[in-house]
Amino acid sequence: MPIKTFGTMGVDWEERVHFDRLRHERLMRIKAELKKSNIGALLCFDMANIRYITNTTIGTWAIDKLGRFCLLPQDTNPINWDFGIAAKHHDMYCSWLGEGNSRAGISTLRGAMPPGAKRAEDVARKIRIELEERGLHKEPVGVDVIEPPVLFALQKEGITVVDGQQLMQEARVIKTQDEILLLAQSCALVDAAYDELYKFMRPGVRENECVGLVNNVLYSLGSEHVEGVNAISGERCSPHPHIFSDRLLRPGDLAFFDILHSYMGYRTCYYRTLAVGSASQSQIDAYKRCRYYLDAAIDAIKPGVTTADIVKLWPKAEEFGVANEEMAFALQYGHGVGLAIWEKPVFSRLVSFDSPEEIKEGMVFALETYWPASDGWSAARIEEQLVVTKDGCEVITRFPAEQLMVVGKKYYTAIGPLSETRETQSHKNIDYTGVDYGGAGLP
Repeated sequence: MPIKTFGTMGVDWEERVHFDRLRHERLMRIKAELKKSNIGALLCFDMANIRYITNTTIGTWAIDKLGRFCLLPQDTNPINWDFGIAAKHHDMYCSWLGEGNSRAGISTLRGAMPPGAKRAEDVARKIRIELEERGLHKEPVGVDVIEPPVLFALQKEGITVVDGQQLMQEARVIKTQDEILLLAQSCALVDAAYDELYKFMRPGVRENECVGLVNNVLYSLGSEHVEGVNAISGERCSPHPHIFSDRLLRPGDLAFFDILHSYMGYRTCYYRTLAVGSASQSQIDAYKRCRYYLDAAIDAIKPGVTTADIVKLWPKAEEFGVANEEMAFALQYGHGVGLAIWEKPVFSRLVSFDSPEEIKEGMVFALETYWPASDGWSAARIEEQLVVTKDGCEVITRFPAEQLMVVGKKYYTAIGPLSETRETQSHKNIDYTGVDYGGAGLP
């Protein structure tokens, strides 16, 4: 039975995403990981980690500010210090936090606050007080990401700071049933965006127009954040620049897209490659090879295999014209997807042989492959998101990608439809040399 995507709203007549269960299970998972560790408390500034622990968010504008923070001490519920009046809002409407656990507190805003305002010292003092009240002030505190002034202030308060990001990653790597439903729904929104993109693309459309269309579709369907849309076409495909431009699509281009957005916090990373008007044999061959490496990896996914088992199925960097694995990083790649686009586990020839990770039921990740065409400028890029099941996996990205698809208006000649398989110099009539026009070479 496929992963459910009944609808985007809660209803009384079907069990869909159970948000109370989602909140409870996420908190219980990180509490369990914290209990097994030698860390006394977790201090988080990463918005995804704060959302996982406290089930609060204030919008994507705050992602890069590092202004909010939460503390999860051993055996107690989290305390969330929020951006000004948001603390009162969460106190009123987020009953699961408990009375008094939503408070105002502002960090240095990545250095925007003047050092004389002592915001870093205020953060450290707040944390020390909570730790002392619980007898945890002599225990290590795990931190995910932190500004240097805050780190120094914590250390000055006598707090031992250690890495807390790995603990958060371990808690988040296996998805709950509601997380999986939200991830599938997030992919469903991108399915729709690709369908609109397929109908829209044609010669003369710019890459940035494609990006605008995708943003409009996603936000209209309920996306809370479009993190990025890679739109790469023509000669920009090889090497891959990882950013869109104002380039015009032209007949005979390959164009690939990566759509990264968030639905209820849960992300997508979802590549597709399309041909504009027609494709050359070189482009078709590149697509087939790209698809082969992706399918080989998908077929091998099941609980118990490791990331090393998967990446050995992929070509070495030198095989597709790249100097080394560091330069080829993320071209043949896999990564967990959840509240962040890149989570555990990571699949890469750069790291997976040295530090393999076991694949487990309930993981959700994306696998993506790339192959440059022999024409020297085109390339194919395909990606699928999947859920690991008890005996394999289920792909939750559904826009067709088994073969290279051609977009744009179909053209007709005097003798019938123009072939959609055409070489780069496709305007030349390759049969003219075999025609006898009475020796003159003309009709």
